Amino acid sequence: MSTDIKIKDAALYFIPAELRVPLRFGSQTLTEVHCARVQVKVENSSGKVETGWGETPLSAPWVWPSYLDYKTRKDALQEFSVEICKSLKNFEESGHAFEISHSFISKELDTLNQLANSKLPEGLPHLAALVCFSAFDIALHDAYGKINNIEVFKTYNSKYLNKDLSHYLDSLNKYDFSGKFPEDFLEEAPSQLPVWHLVGGLDLIDDSERTGQEPDDGYPVTLNEWINRDGLKCLKIKLKGNNAEWDYDRIVKIGKLSIQKSVEWLTTDFNCTVTDPKYVDDILDKLRDTEPQIYGMLLYVEQPFPYDLKNNQIHVHSCSARKPLFMDESAHDWTYVKLGYSLGWNGVALKTCKTLTGALLSLCWAKAHGMTLTVQDLTNPMLAQIPHVLLVAHAGTIKGVESNGMQFYPEVSKPELELHPGLYQRRNGILDLSTLSGPGFGYRVDEISRDLPAPAISFSRENALT
Repeated sequence: MSTDIKIKDAALYFIPAELRVPLRFGSQTLTEVHCARVQVKVENSSGKVETGWGETPLSAPWVWPSYLDYKTRKDALQEFSVEICKSLKNFEESGHAFEISHSFISKELDTLNQLANSKLPEGLPHLAALVCFSAFDIALHDAYGKINNIEVFKTYNSKYLNKDLSHYLDSLNKYDFSGKFPEDFLEEAPSQLPVWHLVGGLDLIDDSERTGQEPDDGYPVTLNEWINRDGLKCLKIKLKGNNAEWDYDRIVKIGKLSIQKSVEWLTTDFNCTVTDPKYVDDILDKLRDTEPQIYGMLLYVEQPFPYDLKNNQIHVHSCSARKPLFMDESAHDWTYVKLGYSLGWNGVALKTCKTLTGALLSLCWAKAHGMTLTVQDLTNPMLAQIPHVLLVAHAGTIKGVESNGMQFYPEVSKPELELHPGLYQRRNGILDLSTLSGPGFGYRVDEISRDLPAPAISFSRENALT
Protein backbone atom coordinates (compact mmCIF):
# COMPACT_ATOMS: atom_id res chain seq x y z
CA MET A 1 0.00 0.00 0.00
CA SER A 2 1.09 3.59 -0.52
CA THR A 3 0.48 4.11 3.21
CA ASP A 4 3.11 1.51 4.19
CA ILE A 5 6.26 2.53 6.02
CA LYS A 6 9.72 1.17 6.74
CA ILE A 7 12.16 2.05 9.49
CA LYS A 8 14.81 4.63 8.58
CA ASP A 9 16.44 5.82 11.84
CA ALA A 10 16.03 5.21 15.57
CA ALA A 11 17.36 6.50 18.88
CA LEU A 12 16.96 5.13 22.40
CA TYR A 13 17.09 7.24 25.58
CA PHE A 14 16.91 6.27 29.25
CA ILE A 15 15.23 8.74 31.60
CA PRO A 16 15.58 7.99 35.36
CA ALA A 17 12.74 8.66 37.79
CA GLU A 18 12.83 8.27 41.56
CA LEU A 19 9.57 7.50 43.35
CA ARG A 20 8.55 9.93 46.10
CA VAL A 21 7.23 6.97 48.13
CA PRO A 22 7.90 3.24 47.61
CA LEU A 23 5.41 1.23 45.57
CA ARG A 24 4.80 -2.23 47.01
CA PHE A 25 3.08 -4.93 44.98
CA GLY A 26 3.14 -8.58 45.97
CA SER A 27 6.63 -9.44 47.17
CA GLN A 28 8.31 -6.61 45.21
CA THR A 29 8.98 -2.98 46.09
CA LEU A 30 9.78 -0.28 43.53
CA THR A 31 11.72 2.86 44.52
CA GLU A 32 13.05 3.99 41.13
CA VAL A 33 12.55 3.30 37.46
CA HIS A 34 14.25 4.09 34.16
CA CYS A 35 11.94 4.93 31.29
CA ALA A 36 12.95 3.88 27.79
CA ARG A 37 12.09 6.63 25.32
CA VAL A 38 12.40 5.86 21.61
CA GLN A 39 12.47 8.12 18.58
CA VAL A 40 11.85 6.36 15.27
CA LYS A 41 12.04 7.87 11.80
CA VAL A 42 10.07 6.10 9.09
CA GLU A 43 9.82 6.53 5.34
CA ASN A 44 7.04 5.72 2.87
CA SER A 45 7.27 4.69 -0.80
CA SER A 46 7.23 8.31 -2.02
CA GLY A 47 10.23 9.21 0.15
CA LYS A 48 8.31 11.15 2.81
CA VAL A 49 9.95 10.91 6.26
CA GLU A 50 8.25 11.34 9.64
CA THR A 51 9.23 10.89 13.29
CA GLY A 52 7.36 8.97 15.97
CA TRP A 53 7.85 8.68 19.74
CA GLY A 54 7.27 5.90 22.23
CA GLU A 55 8.01 5.42 25.90
CA THR A 56 7.74 2.70 28.55
CA PRO A 57 8.89 2.44 32.18
CA LEU A 58 11.29 -0.51 32.49
CA SER A 59 9.77 -1.62 35.79
CA ALA A 60 12.09 -4.49 36.72
CA PRO A 61 10.18 -5.68 39.82
CA TRP A 62 6.97 -6.00 37.83
CA VAL A 63 8.31 -7.54 34.61
CA TRP A 64 10.89 -9.73 36.30
CA PRO A 65 10.15 -10.80 39.91
CA SER A 66 13.34 -12.62 40.95
CA TYR A 67 15.95 -13.33 43.57
CA LEU A 68 18.37 -11.29 41.45
CA ASP A 69 19.16 -7.84 42.82
CA TYR A 70 17.41 -4.84 41.30
CA LYS A 71 20.51 -3.41 39.57
CA THR A 72 21.22 -6.67 37.75
CA ARG A 73 17.69 -6.77 36.40
CA LYS A 74 17.56 -3.06 35.59
CA ASP A 75 20.85 -3.21 33.69
CA ALA A 76 19.73 -6.31 31.79
CA LEU A 77 16.51 -4.58 30.68
CA GLN A 78 18.44 -1.58 29.44
CA GLU A 79 21.01 -3.72 27.66
CA PHE A 80 18.25 -5.74 25.99
CA SER A 81 16.59 -2.53 24.83
CA VAL A 82 19.89 -1.52 23.22
CA GLU A 83 20.09 -4.91 21.46
CA ILE A 84 16.58 -4.40 20.08
CA CYS A 85 17.63 -1.05 18.65
CA LYS A 86 20.68 -2.64 17.01
CA SER A 87 18.52 -5.38 15.51
CA LEU A 88 16.03 -2.90 14.05
CA LYS A 89 18.77 -1.32 11.94
CA ASN A 90 18.75 -4.37 9.70
CA PHE A 91 15.04 -5.20 9.95
CA GLU A 92 13.67 -4.69 6.45
CA GLU A 93 9.94 -5.26 6.93
CA SER A 94 7.50 -2.67 5.61
CA GLY A 95 3.78 -2.16 6.07
CA HIS A 96 1.56 -0.74 8.79
CA ALA A 97 3.30 -0.22 12.16
CA PHE A 98 1.06 -3.00 13.49
CA GLU A 99 2.41 -5.38 10.84
CA ILE A 100 6.06 -4.39 11.29
CA SER A 101 5.87 -4.85 15.05
CA HIS A 102 4.04 -8.16 14.84
CA SER A 103 6.67 -9.43 12.42
CA PHE A 104 9.53 -8.32 14.68
CA ILE A 105 7.97 -9.98 17.73
CA SER A 106 7.37 -13.20 15.77
CA LYS A 107 10.73 -13.38 13.99
CA GLU A 108 13.30 -11.57 16.12
CA LEU A 109 12.35 -11.02 19.76
CA ASP A 110 12.73 -14.57 21.07
CA THR A 111 16.03 -15.01 19.22
CA LEU A 112 17.36 -11.83 20.81
CA ASN A 113 16.09 -13.01 24.18
CA GLN A 114 17.89 -16.34 23.87
CA LEU A 115 21.15 -14.52 23.14
CA ALA A 116 20.60 -12.23 26.13
CA ASN A 117 19.84 -15.17 28.41
CA SER A 118 23.18 -16.79 27.62
CA LYS A 119 24.81 -13.86 29.45
CA LEU A 120 22.50 -13.79 32.48
CA PRO A 121 22.37 -15.88 35.69
CA GLU A 122 18.59 -16.16 35.19
CA GLY A 123 16.60 -15.94 31.97
CA LEU A 124 14.97 -12.69 30.95
CA PRO A 125 11.20 -13.42 30.97
CA HIS A 126 9.19 -13.06 27.77
CA LEU A 127 7.12 -10.38 29.53
CA ALA A 128 10.29 -8.37 30.13
CA ALA A 129 11.30 -8.72 26.47
CA LEU A 130 7.90 -7.42 25.37
CA VAL A 131 8.16 -4.44 27.71
CA CYS A 132 11.59 -3.55 26.30
CA PHE A 133 10.26 -3.68 22.74
CA SER A 134 7.05 -1.78 23.54
CA ALA A 135 8.65 1.68 23.36
CA PHE A 136 9.80 0.91 19.79
CA ASP A 137 6.38 -0.50 18.93
CA ILE A 138 4.55 2.57 20.25
CA ALA A 139 6.94 4.90 18.39
CA LEU A 140 6.22 3.05 15.13
CA HIS A 141 2.46 3.46 15.61
CA ASP A 142 2.92 7.17 16.30
CA ALA A 143 5.12 7.61 13.22
CA TYR A 144 2.66 5.69 11.05
CA GLY A 145 -0.20 7.98 12.02
CA LYS A 146 1.92 11.08 11.50
CA ILE A 147 3.26 10.11 8.08
CA ASN A 148 -0.32 9.44 6.95
CA ASN A 149 -1.62 12.57 8.72
CA ILE A 150 -4.25 10.71 10.74
CA GLU A 151 -4.95 9.69 14.34
CA VAL A 152 -3.41 6.25 14.58
CA PHE A 153 -6.51 4.65 16.14
CA LYS A 154 -8.33 5.46 12.89
CA THR A 155 -5.91 3.31 10.86
CA TYR A 156 -6.72 -0.17 12.19
CA ASN A 157 -8.96 -1.06 9.26
CA SER A 158 -8.91 -2.41 5.70
CA LYS A 159 -7.91 0.96 4.23
CA TYR A 160 -4.52 0.83 5.97
CA LEU A 161 -3.87 -2.77 7.05
CA ASN A 162 -2.75 -5.30 4.46
CA LYS A 163 -4.25 -8.35 6.19
CA ASP A 164 -7.35 -9.03 8.26
CA LEU A 165 -7.38 -10.54 11.76
CA SER A 166 -7.68 -14.12 10.48
CA HIS A 167 -3.99 -13.83 9.55
CA TYR A 168 -3.14 -13.41 13.25
CA LEU A 169 -5.90 -15.00 15.37
CA ASP A 170 -7.79 -18.26 15.73
CA SER A 171 -10.76 -19.02 17.93
CA LEU A 172 -11.99 -21.40 20.61
CA ASN A 173 -15.67 -21.14 19.67
CA LYS A 174 -15.56 -21.07 15.85
CA TYR A 175 -15.60 -17.28 15.71
CA ASP A 176 -14.55 -16.28 12.20
CA PHE A 177 -12.03 -13.42 12.09
CA SER A 178 -12.09 -13.33 8.28
CA GLY A 179 -12.83 -9.83 7.03
CA LYS A 180 -12.50 -8.45 10.54
CA PHE A 181 -10.03 -5.72 11.56
CA PRO A 182 -9.19 -4.22 14.96
CA GLU A 183 -11.43 -1.24 14.20
CA ASP A 184 -14.43 -3.61 14.36
CA PHE A 185 -13.73 -4.12 18.08
CA LEU A 186 -12.88 -0.52 19.00
CA GLU A 187 -15.17 2.24 20.25
CA GLU A 188 -15.48 5.97 19.69
CA ALA A 189 -13.25 7.63 22.26
CA PRO A 190 -14.81 9.84 24.96
CA SER A 191 -12.96 12.99 26.04
CA GLN A 192 -13.06 12.04 29.73
CA LEU A 193 -12.44 8.78 31.61
CA PRO A 194 -13.11 7.70 35.22
CA VAL A 195 -9.73 7.11 36.87
CA TRP A 196 -8.56 4.39 39.27
CA HIS A 197 -6.17 5.19 42.11
CA LEU A 198 -3.64 2.56 43.17
CA VAL A 199 -3.41 1.77 46.89
CA GLY A 200 0.02 0.16 47.26
CA GLY A 201 0.85 -2.31 50.01
CA LEU A 202 2.89 0.33 51.87
CA ASP A 203 0.49 3.25 51.32
CA LEU A 204 -0.93 4.99 54.38
CA ILE A 205 -4.70 4.93 54.72
CA ASP A 206 -5.23 7.77 57.19
CA ASP A 207 -3.38 9.99 59.66
CA SER A 208 -3.31 7.28 62.33
CA GLU A 209 -0.66 5.45 60.27
CA ARG A 210 1.75 8.36 59.99
CA THR A 211 5.24 7.79 61.38
CA GLY A 212 6.75 11.23 60.82
CA GLN A 213 8.94 9.91 57.99
CA GLU A 214 6.51 10.82 55.20
CA PRO A 215 7.62 13.18 52.41
CA ASP A 216 6.71 16.83 52.92
CA ASP A 217 6.53 17.85 49.25
CA GLY A 218 3.08 19.34 48.93
CA TYR A 219 1.44 16.16 47.62
CA PRO A 220 -1.02 13.96 49.55
CA VAL A 221 0.42 11.23 51.73
CA THR A 222 -2.60 9.26 52.97
CA LEU A 223 -5.35 7.62 50.94
CA ASN A 224 -7.85 9.87 52.73
CA GLU A 225 -5.99 12.94 51.44
CA TRP A 226 -5.83 11.59 47.88
CA ILE A 227 -9.58 10.92 47.85
CA ASN A 228 -10.27 14.44 49.10
CA ARG A 229 -7.94 16.17 46.63
CA ASP A 230 -8.70 14.19 43.47
CA GLY A 231 -12.37 13.36 44.06
CA LEU A 232 -11.59 9.67 43.61
CA LYS A 233 -14.39 7.18 42.99
CA CYS A 234 -12.40 4.04 42.08
CA LEU A 235 -9.63 2.38 44.15
CA LYS A 236 -7.36 -0.55 43.24
CA ILE A 237 -6.00 -2.36 46.32
CA LYS A 238 -2.64 -4.13 46.13
CA LEU A 239 -2.56 -7.26 48.34
CA LYS A 240 0.08 -9.74 49.48
CA GLY A 241 -1.50 -13.00 48.34
CA ASN A 242 0.33 -15.00 51.02
CA ASN A 243 -1.31 -13.62 54.18
CA ALA A 244 -5.08 -14.01 54.05
CA GLU A 245 -5.73 -12.23 57.34
CA TRP A 246 -3.69 -9.18 56.26
CA ASP A 247 -5.34 -9.12 52.83
CA TYR A 248 -8.85 -9.34 54.28
CA ASP A 249 -8.20 -6.66 56.89
CA ARG A 250 -6.67 -4.40 54.22
CA ILE A 251 -9.74 -4.69 52.01
CA VAL A 252 -12.09 -4.01 54.91
CA LYS A 253 -10.18 -0.99 56.20
CA ILE A 254 -10.02 0.59 52.76
CA GLY A 255 -13.60 -0.43 52.06
CA LYS A 256 -14.92 1.26 55.19
CA LEU A 257 -13.06 4.48 54.36
CA SER A 258 -14.44 4.24 50.82
CA ILE A 259 -17.99 4.05 52.10
CA GLN A 260 -17.42 7.11 54.28
CA LYS A 261 -15.92 9.06 51.37
CA SER A 262 -18.52 7.99 48.75
CA VAL A 263 -16.00 5.98 46.70
CA GLU A 264 -18.03 3.80 44.35
CA TRP A 265 -15.80 0.94 43.18
CA LEU A 266 -12.94 -1.25 44.44
CA THR A 267 -10.73 -3.87 42.84
CA THR A 268 -8.11 -6.16 44.36
CA ASP A 269 -4.75 -7.09 42.82
CA PHE A 270 -2.80 -10.02 44.26
CA ASN A 271 0.11 -9.68 41.76
CA CYS A 272 0.65 -13.36 40.97
CA THR A 273 1.36 -14.55 44.52
CA VAL A 274 -1.54 -17.00 45.02
CA THR A 275 -1.28 -20.67 44.03
CA ASP A 276 -4.62 -22.05 45.26
CA PRO A 277 -7.99 -20.61 44.14
CA LYS A 278 -9.40 -21.43 47.58
CA TYR A 279 -7.29 -18.59 49.00
CA VAL A 280 -9.19 -16.06 46.88
CA ASP A 281 -12.54 -17.84 47.25
CA ASP A 282 -12.32 -17.78 51.05
CA ILE A 283 -11.55 -14.04 51.16
CA LEU A 284 -14.41 -13.27 48.78
CA ASP A 285 -16.87 -15.47 50.69
CA LYS A 286 -15.90 -13.90 54.01
CA LEU A 287 -16.41 -10.43 52.53
CA ARG A 288 -19.78 -11.47 51.10
CA ASP A 289 -20.96 -12.81 54.45
CA THR A 290 -19.51 -10.22 56.85
CA GLU A 291 -19.07 -7.05 54.74
CA PRO A 292 -21.70 -7.30 52.00
CA GLN A 293 -21.55 -3.62 51.06
CA ILE A 294 -17.79 -3.80 50.50
CA TYR A 295 -18.24 -7.06 48.60
CA GLY A 296 -20.77 -5.35 46.38
CA MET A 297 -18.33 -2.53 45.65
CA LEU A 298 -15.71 -5.02 44.45
CA LEU A 299 -15.93 -4.76 40.66
CA TYR A 300 -13.38 -7.44 39.76
CA VAL A 301 -10.33 -9.37 40.97
CA GLU A 302 -6.99 -9.04 39.20
CA GLN A 303 -4.24 -11.64 38.62
CA PRO A 304 -4.03 -13.67 41.83
CA PHE A 305 -2.14 -16.54 40.20
CA PRO A 306 1.41 -16.98 38.81
CA TYR A 307 2.09 -15.01 35.65
CA ASP A 308 3.78 -17.99 33.95
CA LEU A 309 0.45 -19.38 32.82
CA LYS A 310 1.78 -22.21 30.67
CA ASN A 311 3.63 -23.75 33.62
CA ASN A 312 0.85 -22.95 36.12
CA GLN A 313 -2.36 -24.05 34.42
CA ILE A 314 -4.66 -23.57 37.40
CA HIS A 315 -8.40 -23.89 36.84
CA VAL A 316 -9.94 -20.75 38.27
CA HIS A 317 -13.64 -21.19 37.53
CA SER A 318 -14.55 -21.00 41.24
CA CYS A 319 -13.02 -17.51 41.48
CA SER A 320 -14.53 -16.18 38.26
CA ALA A 321 -17.95 -17.48 39.32
CA ARG A 322 -17.77 -15.15 42.34
CA LYS A 323 -16.32 -12.02 40.71
CA PRO A 324 -14.97 -11.19 37.24
CA LEU A 325 -11.38 -12.47 37.17
CA PHE A 326 -8.90 -10.51 35.07
CA MET A 327 -5.61 -11.70 33.62
CA ASP A 328 -2.81 -9.12 33.75
CA GLU A 329 0.79 -10.36 33.94
CA SER A 330 -0.36 -13.69 32.44
CA ALA A 331 -1.84 -12.04 29.35
CA HIS A 332 1.44 -11.68 27.44
CA ASP A 333 -0.39 -11.94 24.12
CA TRP A 334 -3.61 -13.30 22.65
CA THR A 335 -2.43 -16.93 22.81
CA TYR A 336 -2.14 -16.61 26.59
CA VAL A 337 -5.57 -14.97 26.71
CA LYS A 338 -6.90 -17.99 24.81
CA LEU A 339 -5.30 -20.36 27.32
CA GLY A 340 -6.58 -18.30 30.26
CA TYR A 341 -10.09 -18.35 28.85
CA SER A 342 -9.98 -22.17 28.75
CA LEU A 343 -8.93 -22.21 32.43
CA GLY A 344 -11.81 -20.01 33.57
CA TRP A 345 -10.55 -16.43 33.37
CA ASN A 346 -13.28 -14.13 32.07
CA GLY A 347 -11.52 -10.76 31.87
CA VAL A 348 -8.29 -9.31 30.45
CA ALA A 349 -6.23 -6.35 31.67
CA LEU A 350 -4.51 -4.82 28.65
CA LYS A 351 -1.27 -2.84 28.89
CA THR A 352 0.51 -0.81 26.23
CA CYS A 353 3.80 -1.83 27.87
CA LYS A 354 3.31 -5.32 26.38
CA THR A 355 3.19 -3.53 23.00
CA LEU A 356 0.18 -1.74 21.57
CA THR A 357 0.23 -4.28 18.74
CA GLY A 358 -0.17 -7.16 21.16
CA ALA A 359 -2.79 -5.29 23.19
CA LEU A 360 -4.91 -4.76 20.08
CA LEU A 361 -4.78 -8.46 19.19
CA SER A 362 -5.65 -9.48 22.76
CA LEU A 363 -8.49 -6.95 22.77
CA CYS A 364 -9.97 -8.38 19.57
CA TRP A 365 -9.69 -12.01 20.68
CA ALA A 366 -11.14 -11.25 24.13
CA LYS A 367 -14.11 -9.26 22.82
CA ALA A 368 -14.88 -11.91 20.21
CA HIS A 369 -15.11 -14.46 23.03
CA GLY A 370 -17.20 -12.34 25.40
CA MET A 371 -14.42 -11.45 27.84
CA THR A 372 -14.49 -8.14 29.69
CA LEU A 373 -11.63 -5.64 29.40
CA THR A 374 -9.76 -3.23 31.55
CA VAL A 375 -6.52 -1.35 30.83
CA GLN A 376 -3.95 -1.22 33.62
CA ASP A 377 -1.16 1.21 34.35
CA LEU A 378 2.56 0.59 34.76
CA THR A 379 2.89 3.85 36.70
CA ASN A 380 3.17 5.61 33.35
CA PRO A 381 4.78 9.07 33.39
CA MET A 382 5.63 11.51 30.61
CA LEU A 383 4.79 10.34 27.07
CA ALA A 384 3.99 6.80 28.27
CA GLN A 385 0.72 8.08 29.70
CA ILE A 386 -0.79 9.14 26.38
CA PRO A 387 -1.01 5.86 24.34
CA HIS A 388 -2.11 4.22 27.59
CA VAL A 389 -5.17 6.44 28.04
CA LEU A 390 -5.96 6.40 24.32
CA LEU A 391 -6.08 2.59 24.35
CA VAL A 392 -8.51 2.79 27.27
CA ALA A 393 -10.64 5.36 25.48
CA HIS A 394 -11.00 3.15 22.39
CA ALA A 395 -11.16 -0.25 24.14
CA GLY A 396 -14.45 0.03 26.02
CA THR A 397 -13.35 -1.09 29.48
CA ILE A 398 -15.38 -2.29 32.44
CA LYS A 399 -14.70 1.06 34.11
CA GLY A 400 -12.30 3.81 33.11
CA VAL A 401 -8.52 3.77 33.43
CA GLU A 402 -5.90 3.15 36.08
CA SER A 403 -3.41 6.02 36.35
CA ASN A 404 -0.95 6.39 39.21
CA GLY A 405 2.14 8.17 37.86
CA MET A 406 0.91 11.33 39.59
CA GLN A 407 1.00 9.48 42.93
CA PHE A 408 4.54 8.17 42.75
CA TYR A 409 6.56 10.65 40.64
CA PRO A 410 4.41 13.68 39.77
CA GLU A 411 7.40 15.99 39.24
CA VAL A 412 8.73 13.80 36.42
CA SER A 413 5.81 14.71 34.15
CA LYS A 414 5.72 18.46 34.79
CA PRO A 415 6.67 19.46 31.20
CA GLU A 416 3.88 17.25 29.83
CA LEU A 417 1.44 18.50 32.48
CA GLU A 418 1.90 22.07 31.28
CA LEU A 419 0.44 21.10 27.90
CA HIS A 420 -1.95 18.31 28.98
CA PRO A 421 -3.08 19.14 32.54
CA GLY A 422 -6.07 16.81 32.41
CA LEU A 423 -3.86 13.79 31.72
CA TYR A 424 -1.33 14.30 34.50
CA GLN A 425 -3.60 15.33 37.34
CA ARG A 426 -6.88 13.76 38.40
CA ARG A 427 -9.79 16.02 39.26
CA ASN A 428 -13.33 14.97 40.24
CA GLY A 429 -12.27 11.37 39.70
CA ILE A 430 -11.54 11.74 35.98
CA LEU A 431 -8.80 12.20 33.40
CA ASP A 432 -9.42 14.63 30.54
CA LEU A 433 -8.09 13.83 27.05
CA SER A 434 -9.32 16.96 25.30
CA THR A 435 -5.86 18.52 24.80
CA LEU A 436 -4.68 15.64 22.59
CA SER A 437 -4.80 16.61 18.94
CA GLY A 438 -3.11 15.94 15.65
CA PRO A 439 -1.90 12.79 13.87
CA GLY A 440 -0.35 9.76 15.55
CA PHE A 441 -1.07 9.85 19.27
CA GLY A 442 -1.53 13.61 19.34
CA TYR A 443 1.36 14.06 21.78
CA ARG A 444 2.24 17.53 20.42
CA VAL A 445 5.87 16.76 21.35
CA ASP A 446 7.19 19.94 19.77
CA GLU A 447 5.20 21.94 22.31
CA ILE A 448 6.64 20.09 25.34
CA SER A 449 9.76 21.62 26.87
CA ARG A 450 11.80 18.58 27.82
CA ASP A 451 15.57 18.17 27.55
CA LEU A 452 16.58 14.60 26.79
CA PRO A 453 19.85 12.97 27.86
CA ALA A 454 22.29 11.76 25.23
CA PRO A 455 20.94 8.66 23.49
CA ALA A 456 22.13 5.30 24.78
CA ILE A 457 22.26 4.21 21.13
CA SER A 458 21.09 5.56 17.79
CA PHE A 459 21.31 4.57 14.16
CA SER A 460 20.60 5.76 10.67
CA ARG A 461 20.35 3.32 7.80
CA GLU A 462 23.02 5.41 6.06
CA ASN A 463 25.40 5.45 9.03
CA ALA A 464 26.86 3.19 11.69
CA LEU A 465 25.41 2.61 15.13
CA THR A 466 26.45 5.16 17.74
